[in-house]
Amino acid sequence: MITKDNYKKSIKPYQPKPKYFRNCIKAFLIGGLICSIGQGLTVFYMEVFGFTSKEAANPTVATLILIAALLTGFGVYDKIGQFAGAGTAVPVTGFANSITSAAMEHRSEGLVLGVSTNMFKLAGSVIVFGTVAAYIIGVLRYLIQSFL
Repeated sequence: MITKDNYKKSIKPYQPKPKYFRNCIKAFLIGGLICSIGQGLTVFYMEVFGFTSKEAANPTVATLILIAALLTGFGVYDKIGQFAGAGTAVPVTGFANSITSAAMEHRSEGLVLGVSTNMFKLAGSVIVFGTVAAYIIGVLRYLIQSFL
């Protein structure tokens, strides 16, 4: 009888060895490139429109979301993700990619029951987590400041 452990041992010689170092370098470079593009957009909004760094943050994030959604729609972001792995999980663009992918996957079910519902299944949990985390951090900050 083949057990789970025996099976794992028997297939181990046939499994490719993961290339951790190379994968980390690719993720670092592509993630850094995405962040550099974001910094470039921030500088662009500051120079062209005269925004402060705080004011330039919102249009920068909106532009990164738009670019990630368009690249996902054209199938380019998936190819970048296959190459870079975790490097494309930079929070803003990775989140935009996952929501756009969910919307595209269920578009045949209609706009409301397909696109909207499935798109916000993922977004809902992220928004709830962010709200709860922000509340907890706010309470902790208030408590720390009131005792100091």
